[in-house]
Amino acid sequence: MNARNRDSCHNLFKNLKILPLKSQYIFSLLLLVARNRDLYESNSEIHSINTRFTSDLHTRTADLTTYQKGPFHFGIKVFNHLPTSIKNKSHDINQFRSALKSFLLMNSFYLLEECFTWNSNGDLGSV
Repeated sequence: MNARNRDSCHNLFKNLKILPLKSQYIFSLLLLVARNRDLYESNSEIHSINTRFTSDLHTRTADLTTYQKGPFHFGIKVFNHLPTSIKNKSHDINQFRSALKSFLLMNSFYLLEECFTWNSNGDLGSV
């Protein structure tokens, strides 16, 4: 790739279509959520008010940090930060997988915090 030692790998990952480690974790976690969608409740199932968060998964309140850091709760948190266009594809696992992979390759997250703040940077991330 003719990169120098001090060059950022961010664009190299994008050009080679390789997911960084945190993006691979996000990808695996969200596939787990999509495959087990029947274990999760959406906000539309909890209340009938049509809000902009209707397609989000309902987060349960929990005091235990073990639960909050676990894959069930953390998967909901990451899923709710996805663009709506990707969330709506979660019922078809193949479409969801390809849209999610494209989104993660386009954004190439190095940190989990980047995943939670991507839309505040002006990147709509629609796929």
